[in-house]
Amino acid sequence: MYFDVASTAPLHPVARQALTAALDEGWADPARLYRSGRQARMLLDAARGTVAEVLGVRADEVAFTASGTQALQLGMLGALAGNRRRGAHLVHSAVEHSAVLHTAEQWERTPAGTGTGEVTVVPVDRLGRAAPADFAAALRPGTALAVLQSANHEVGTVQPVGEVAAVCGDVPLLVDAAQSAGRAAVPAGWSLLTASAHKWGGPAGVGVLVVRKGVRYSSPLPADEREAGRVPGYVNVPAIVAAAASLRAVRAEAERENARLHGLVDRIRTQVPLLVPEVEVVGDPVGRLPHLVTFSCLYVDGEVLLAGLDRAGFAVSSGSSCTSSTLTPSHVLAAMGVLTEGNVRVSLPFDATEAEVERFLAVLPGIVAEVRAPLGLDLPAPAGAAPVTVRGGEPGTGDTDGPDAGEPAGGAAGGGAPNGGAPEGDAAGVAAAGGEALVLDALGKRCPLPVIELARRIGEVPAGGTIAVLADDEAARLDIPAWCGMRGQEYLGEAPAAGYGGDRGVAYLVRRTT
Repeated sequence: MYFDVASTAPLHPVARQALTAALDEGWADPARLYRSGRQARMLLDAARGTVAEVLGVRADEVAFTASGTQALQLGMLGALAGNRRRGAHLVHSAVEHSAVLHTAEQWERTPAGTGTGEVTVVPVDRLGRAAPADFAAALRPGTALAVLQSANHEVGTVQPVGEVAAVCGDVPLLVDAAQSAGRAAVPAGWSLLTASAHKWGGPAGVGVLVVRKGVRYSSPLPADEREAGRVPGYVNVPAIVAAAASLRAVRAEAERENARLHGLVDRIRTQVPLLVPEVEVVGDPVGRLPHLVTFSCLYVDGEVLLAGLDRAGFAVSSGSSCTSSTLTPSHVLAAMGVLTEGNVRVSLPFDATEAEVERFLAVLPGIVAEVRAPLGLDLPAPAGAAPVTVRGGEPGTGDTDGPDAGEPAGGAAGGGAPNGGAPEGDAAGVAAAGGEALVLDALGKRCPLPVIELARRIGEVPAGGTIAVLADDEAARLDIPAWCGMRGQEYLGEAPAAGYGGDRGVAYLVRRTT
């Protein structure tokens, strides 16, 4: 079962039919005046009109690109160049697609007037939502562009586009609608919009860039006469025709299918915490995309978990650090301050069935338990299930009791601060008495091993006692506070590793409260 349409959707049947027909009828250069060229031009114009109608814009505001990523890059750089008289300040949320982040990084290195481009990143809450007030606070007289996605690609949280557009006033707002364009209308007020056909069941290689009339835009690339001068290069007419046809088809199905998929995702959101111990479902439970749900499992390597699900016949994805070639945590989960390890994203296709979802829920607990089996942890039993006890940790690890089985699976860390912060003075106080803490050396160990070691050994200190976890994996900065929140322990913050015998990394301090 393919449960990863947030990455790319299977080609819609309407797209396949349209593509096949357009390959025969629209192969010629639409810029030529002979018959086959005019025919290709008519198909291109009709496709542009269809996309414009679905998105609620004018046809001459729509340009086609080679991908959603290219649409974002051109949209951002073109709007920044067009508004250079305003200033060189760019604002975007912390959970945008990596294409936005990379373009912003380049902008910061780009000469602008007497200096370089400036970027302000707007934070999000634990649900992944950016507050309009935070966007308003980030704006200033020199702001040339603001960027906000319509809905998040990793956790599904819908962003307050309309409210942010209102606070932006005359500052152009670019909306990345890649995840929502095929499912719902984008609230009004934006200046530029981007989308990607393969997200809604169109062919790969077609992106959409919409620039509203009156918005200042200057192409960041050399001049080209195609696509109103916004996108250089030859247009792929057959793929564009298929993209437009499938967009119309999926939006016609959306109202019915969204309601059905919303119910299936609700089933996953409610059942996974009951079936699998030590799991955190992330993202907004109400203001979300209808087809997408993300959860993170403690003590699990995300890559191993995804491989197990693949063997069971389920294609899902992950935003966890363990599935990244750079071994860095998901920037989305990090910005939210939630668990980054053992992350699973399920995004259901339009034809997903209740039986398929129930089968996923049936196989998931066993696969997670199998991955956790060698770890030597006593885990609380999921509600309504027989107790699950896994023993026999690695030799020499000491007490393998781990967290008490009766501890709650959720709840806030007592006195801990969100996003890895520490109560003032606590970390410094413990650091001054470093000899009193149990020191766990997890240096050189990657996700999720530092957290596993903490769970194994916390039973060795009495209530009120402190553990210092030495780690040099960036994910530990996120996952140890998240573990404390899920396990009801108190996260005290960070201290220099040298105070606990480490030659590198950081000491993460945890006080046992139960």
